Amino acid sequence: MALEQKQVAANKRLAIKLVWVIVGALVFAFALVPLYDVICSVTGLNGKTKNTAETAAKAVVDLKREVTVQFVSSVMPGLGWNFYPKQSSVVVHPGQVTTVMFEAKNTTNAVVAGQAIPSVTPGKASAHLKKIECFCFVKQTLQPGEVKALPLRFFISADLPQEVQEMTLSYSFFPASQ
Repeated sequence: MALEQKQVAANKRLAIKLVWVIVGALVFAFALVPLYDVICSVTGLNGKTKNTAETAAKAVVDLKREVTVQFVSSVMPGLGWNFYPKQSSVVVHPGQVTTVMFEAKNTTNAVVAGQAIPSVTPGKASAHLKKIECFCFVKQTLQPGEVKALPLRFFISADLPQEVQEMTLSYSFFPASQ
């Protein structure tokens, strides 16, 4: 009987430990999203940077230098959208505020929401791409058959390394909950 009570007590301790592991895993999983956003904001990873119109107003335009910015787009399966840049590339001077347009069309018969995730290559250029206005900042919802113009206003900081003369800004649209 004593052995049986010890086994029951050991099983209870194990169950409590397992519950704590599960709770810890859930807390960690929920903490990853804000932590990832902070890391991306600080490092410029995935094109997420803290930028404002103030920063753009203070930027000095370097007319002696040109950088080609290429635009690439994709839509993940299940979204039911066509999404593309209206221009495949632009040539800008560092510090020059530029606006480009993208277009999204819902090809389904249902209301569909999506979220754009940016990516910049080469990686060392990502911290220098400063987005002022971007459709990627918020979830986009399109009605059946709706076509929406999506603006992107950005500039490249003048401290972009000299060897970077070309960069690619890629957006992937993923399905999002409405």
